[in-house]
Amino acid sequence: MGTLVYGLLTSLDGYVNGPDGDFAWAEPDEATHRFINDRQRGIGTFLFGRRMFDVMRVWDEFATRDDLPDHIRDYAQLWQSADKLVFSTTMDEPANPRTRLARDLDVEAIRELKAGPADLAVGGPALAADLLRAGLVDELELYVLPVVVGGGTPFLPAGLQLDLSLVEEQQLGSGAVFLRYAVRR
Repeated sequence: MGTLVYGLLTSLDGYVNGPDGDFAWAEPDEATHRFINDRQRGIGTFLFGRRMFDVMRVWDEFATRDDLPDHIRDYAQLWQSADKLVFSTTMDEPANPRTRLARDLDVEAIRELKAGPADLAVGGPALAADLLRAGLVDELELYVLPVVVGGGTPFLPAGLQLDLSLVEEQQLGSGAVFLRYAVRR
């Protein structure tokens, strides 16, 4: 049975982007990037809302470039080898390989995906909030960066209550910290 993981880079004050929507502060250093690459090697399917999918599409371009560092090309290969399921009511059918479009969030379909052998990862706080509320997320992975941005989109939605168990913690490059929590049912 697969595990559904919600993980993102976040500021120390818990935001995935700043008040103006900018997230340039969240570009990981090489050591952190390599760690993230290794964490995501087992992901069989990425679940995205439209906005996060649009952000992540840059990895299609990066996969074709030889002028990038190997840790960037490595992640681009991970991106291309995984399935992507995008939830959007307005997006046209994506032309990206290994990418499907769903118009609605079907909780039972996600449960069926989780019943398979591969792990899943949800990208983006809005979709993650829906999946957390539905009780589908098994683990949270926070890559906490040493920056305070003062506002923006929170990693976790307001009003959500979770009982968590710390599974792993590790200091990464440039003062970043990795925290992995299991969601207790």
